[in-house]
Amino acid sequence: MRIVGGKYRHRLITFPDDMAHTRPTKDRIREAIFSAIGDISNFRALDLYAGSGAMGIEALSRGANHVTFVDVSSLAVKTVSENLHSLKVDKNEYEILKTTDVSAIELFKEKNRQFDVVFLDPPYEKGEYEKIVALLQCNNLLSDNAILVLESNRPIKLENIDYQKNKEYHYGEIMVFIYWR
Repeated sequence: MRIVGGKYRHRLITFPDDMAHTRPTKDRIREAIFSAIGDISNFRALDLYAGSGAMGIEALSRGANHVTFVDVSSLAVKTVSENLHSLKVDKNEYEILKTTDVSAIELFKEKNRQFDVVFLDPPYEKGEYEKIVALLQCNNLLSDNAILVLESNRPIKLENIDYQKNKEYHYGEIMVFIYWR
């Protein structure tokens, strides 16, 4: 797998050898997502189900100034760490947490964190998109102009939140939804 754009463009990264729980986002899908969301210079990003870290690394490559990678899998956390190390990413530009999505959200709330772009790509069968987005919003973890990027294998309707779906892409069975405030 390769980084599509920015300063790490064409650099290769690995993904966890755990296809039962990790499904890397394909290059062309990442390219479409980052083309749709535009300039993310100086953004703080959250890659909540990091896997290989491809989405967060792509964000760093394209100018995000900090990315928090979260995954519950030890293998995924190890892979993200190895990928960042192989790219020689400055340690001040990222944080890696091995924890659940809800525990991470509680930690971010305690630390008064806010994110400008959030990537949600959980294992499809376990994806509780509505719940997680509601927790992010009600705990004030989203900046005023935050962008939400959701990847799923089913339609997602986020209700009772301050966001509107602005883009929707279909790649076979994969669907990508981009929400803006």
